[in-house]
Amino acid sequence: MGRGYHGGVTAAQTDVAVIGAGQAGLSAAYHLQRRGVSHVMFDAEEGPGGAWRHRWKSLRMATVNGISDLPGIAKPAVDPREPSSEFLTRYFREYEEELGLSVQRPVKVRAVSREDDDPAGRLQLDTSRGDWTARAVINATGTWTRPFWPIYPGQSTFRGRQLHVADYVAAEEFTGKHVIVVGGGISAVGLLDEISQVTSTSWFTRRAPVWRDAEFDSRAGHDAVALVEERVRKGLPPQSVVSVTGLIWTPALRAAAARGALDRQPMFAAIEPDGVRLADGNLLKADVILWATGFRAELEHLAPLHLRGPGGGIVMDGTQVAAEPRVHLVGYGPSSSTIGANRAGRAAVAAILKLPGLAPAVETVTWG
Repeated sequence: MGRGYHGGVTAAQTDVAVIGAGQAGLSAAYHLQRRGVSHVMFDAEEGPGGAWRHRWKSLRMATVNGISDLPGIAKPAVDPREPSSEFLTRYFREYEEELGLSVQRPVKVRAVSREDDDPAGRLQLDTSRGDWTARAVINATGTWTRPFWPIYPGQSTFRGRQLHVADYVAAEEFTGKHVIVVGGGISAVGLLDEISQVTSTSWFTRRAPVWRDAEFDSRAGHDAVALVEERVRKGLPPQSVVSVTGLIWTPALRAAAARGALDRQPMFAAIEPDGVRLADGNLLKADVILWATGFRAELEHLAPLHLRGPGGGIVMDGTQVAAEPRVHLVGYGPSSSTIGANRAGRAAVAAILKLPGLAPAVETVTWG
């Protein structure tokens, strides 16, 4: 690393800047370190763990979706009763320590821009801890900081409580209240299971969910990821892999269905002060509306690069932004799963090493 002069101020220099230290960012850092590439990691969190730091305590390792090992170091023994937020935060922290990864935190990357018009030039990063320049950027900022809130007629008139999954803590806080859960994904059905055990619930989705009786095999999973990849190659906003694969029946969800908690209703027409106006014109009274409506990619700091196309998405070629080969998005679209994030980190580093001035280096570290 060195320092350069940019815009009247001294900027620190590195070959690759990694933004975000969740699963995807750590995977990228592992492969950069292994190939001997100069890099710096920025993470906006106060400590290790990425988005897992904020998951609700009731999401335990027994019920969380499959978590892949980080590259090079396997997960320690899992206590299925332990909250996933605690287990994975500890795993990520020990991973950073064992590999000697130097993560600068808490650091907010406010903007990434081109230093000049040279397509092989450097990128500038404006951060809360000074200016940096890099030959390439691996963006691994995930989605947790950008919960998606749909807009519905009358939403602001509701006298009860509205919250997003990102704000959820525990089912017990809703005891004695009628809770409406909106959304058709894993979080929605998982929280319906929890909340319906302590109070009454109603479930609304725009489309009827697709249920499956068994986990996908590797071929089906590959096909599902391919569909998401096709969207991002066309520059369309990515869908989650779950939107393609459907929901898997588990014993807990079958029990929730037996309680009537998974009796899905079509979306309501409007929100009113005391509840929601149903499609049939009736009023359903409610105390809480929980929006399990997903998240959007956290990419605002890349806006100065003008990467988005007319469709609202970013045209991708693997992990590489098609129009800007110096920028890679990992944990985005088809790589948003944990195993996908691992593969994306490796692929991004392999592609970056083909950039001018970044010839492959001899592997300097072997782990695991």
